[in-house]
Amino acid sequence: MSTASPSTTLPQELALIASVLDLMKQEQQLLVSADTAGLDELTPRKAQVVAEMTALARQRHQSLAAAGFSADEAGMQAWVEGSGAQALSGWQELLDKTRDAKELNRINGMLITRQLSHTQGLINAMRTPAGGAEAAVYGKSGQAAPGGPSKRYVVG
Repeated sequence: MSTASPSTTLPQELALIASVLDLMKQEQQLLVSADTAGLDELTPRKAQVVAEMTALARQRHQSLAAAGFSADEAGMQAWVEGSGAQALSGWQELLDKTRDAKELNRINGMLITRQLSHTQGLINAMRTPAGGAEAAVYGKSGQAAPGGPSKRYVVG
């Protein structure tokens, strides 16, 4: 199996990171609007693109090692410095877009955390009504909670 050279994987990686950024921006909008159906549709697409990016990065690392460079980002930096301005520019663009994706991921994670917190608050509100004196609407099992103690008197 021949490995792709960094000069061939770099443009492919740039195209994929652009796709990831676009998908993450869509994800952000879906999170803001709490569109779970849209998220369900988008998530597998995003996972597929990320898997493709991972495979390309692995190919790049293998080709760097075959060319005598270290199989990591430091090796890539050394390779691009000897490969001309276009390679250096493409590598820098990939690093910049990767940082953008990392920031979008951080923000989207915060949105997910906020939504989960809100959902947990709603679940807790259904379990324990305001005032706490009444019985909960739903128990931990998700089933309707019993009505509480009976107020009927036993007449003997």
